[in-house]
Amino acid sequence: MSDDPGSTNGPAHRSWWDRLGHMFSGEPRNRDELIEELRAAQANGLLSNDTLTMVEGALKVTELSVDDVMVPRAQIVMLSEDSPLADILAAVVESGHSRFPVHGEDKDEIIGILLAKDLLKYFGDSSGFDIHTLVRPAVLIPESMRLNVLLAEFRRSRNHMALVVDEYGGVAGLITIEDVLEQIVGEIDDEHDDEEEPDLMHEQAGGGWQVSALTPIADFNEETGAAFSDEEFDTIGGMVTSEFGHLPEVGEEIGVDGYLFQVTQADDRRVQQFRVTRQKPD
Repeated sequence: MSDDPGSTNGPAHRSWWDRLGHMFSGEPRNRDELIEELRAAQANGLLSNDTLTMVEGALKVTELSVDDVMVPRAQIVMLSEDSPLADILAAVVESGHSRFPVHGEDKDEIIGILLAKDLLKYFGDSSGFDIHTLVRPAVLIPESMRLNVLLAEFRRSRNHMALVVDEYGGVAGLITIEDVLEQIVGEIDDEHDDEEEPDLMHEQAGGGWQVSALTPIADFNEETGAAFSDEEFDTIGGMVTSEFGHLPEVGEEIGVDGYLFQVTQADDRRVQQFRVTRQKPD
């Protein structure tokens, strides 16, 4: 009988063999195990940090929906169909954007999308300007759409922007292809983004330093008197992550050549910040 404890054909026996087979096959059985395999490959030098980040980002995109990353309605730069050309040009120049939703009587009545480049011919001569002849059809999508589905739709339709509508048909936000790609490759800066000098490292009152993972190793050495090599890694984040041998979580710490690195900020794709103190000699 198949349910005989001594039988070799019962479901319990097959389950045991399945588990045993998985143990020796080494193949990942779910997404978490796949990510662990990829991180192990990165720790062994088979994948670069950037490659691992992009693969993890691509996997994460399938779990995120549009409302997770969209620009909320209050932050959208919209143009009214009744605005004079001078006001439209001023808004375009001030914002630095390349695409603008155009609305009718209220901001839920979307007429279409205006491309800034289509206004170039009116800079010297505003005669004949009619915004209705310039706007292009707007793409409307629900808040619940998955990002990987949206990315495929962007590629298929060759659109770069979509307006997000809520369950009542009102405009809830806006999303661009850049917003989706940033979930895969990280922040994408352009010439209009603020170029503020980041505060990568500063000394703390209680001793030690707060250090961004992006801090160049040479700058860290100069500030602390350390002598870490920058031949293999350029940043503190790359060097310390390699020492861990895996992507560490907040609270994990490791000692490296007399310095204790404690992770204080991190997400599921990269380490962002450390608290660093000098280790006391044994």
